[in-house]
Amino acid sequence: MTASSPLTHAPPPDGAAPRRPRRAAVGVLAGVLVLVLVLGTLLTVRLVTTTRAWERTAADWEDLARTHGTQLAQAQTDLEAAHAELADTQTQLATAQQRITELADEKARLGDTTASQQQLADYQARVSQAAGQVATALANCIDGQERLIGYLRESDRYDAADLERFATDVDRVCGAATDANASLQRELDR
Repeated sequence: MTASSPLTHAPPPDGAAPRRPRRAAVGVLAGVLVLVLVLGTLLTVRLVTTTRAWERTAADWEDLARTHGTQLAQAQTDLEAAHAELADTQTQLATAQQRITELADEKARLGDTTASQQQLADYQARVSQAAGQVATALANCIDGQERLIGYLRESDRYDAADLERFATDVDRVCGAATDANASLQRELDR
């Protein structure tokens, strides 16, 4: 019989030695798990914060787009109204010029004096001048509104304050056209 050699590995009687490496591995894995959870939480918070910032930015851009869309629609409506007013004024101008010619013919047929013919010529000159001013003012108004529509279509290329100032200038020019038309109407009513 041979005696057992000291090099033979016999299991430890209480089994404590194999548990130590397992406990260390569990501790390391628990630490890694906690680290992963902390990093995951930080990443989630960062993603939520970024998402909310993008949502706010998107809402701001939507508001800006709605504002410029409303301004563009108003400018197009104003332009259509100005076109209609110009057509109406041109019709009135043609009617007024025809009436002036008729009045001149009537006066000439009646054999009026030179003074009345001069008054009629003066009247015709005043009306023609007023009509020319109306046509010019309306053309400027329409041109300004067409340019404003172009600017509003590409509003992201321009400063909002500059667009607002230009819109105010166009309103002023169109107001002058309306005033010139009113002056022409008063002259025609004489």
